[in-house]
Amino acid sequence: MRQIPVDTSAATVMVAKTPQPKVKDRRTGEIATDADTGAKLMTVDVMFAANDEVEILSITVPEPGISGELVMGTSVALTGLIARPWENEFNGQKRHGIAFRAVAVTSLAAGASKPKAA
Repeated sequence: MRQIPVDTSAATVMVAKTPQPKVKDRRTGEIATDADTGAKLMTVDVMFAANDEVEILSITVPEPGISGELVMGTSVALTGLIARPWENEFNGQKRHGIAFRAVAVTSLAAGASKPKAA
């Protein structure tokens, strides 16, 4: 699957919604895990502002990659952010979009802790 690195160096990134467990199956409530490490996956919604454009992005990140207190409005750094185009068909309807994933989301607030080792 194609992965596109996203340059965040010129962007302002802030938490729009606190991290939530990523749900794999809504019917059972099963939480998604990383296929390689088994770590629980989290979703962090961020406000991503660059080039006079602002978007809210949902970023998937392994739980050990979340560091510092990530409350609404906290400025953050996104480490290893990639965009991954996806497409599927459900009940005859074709759907497509872009999924975002990062290795870490780190608070830039004073005194924030460093990311935990994976």
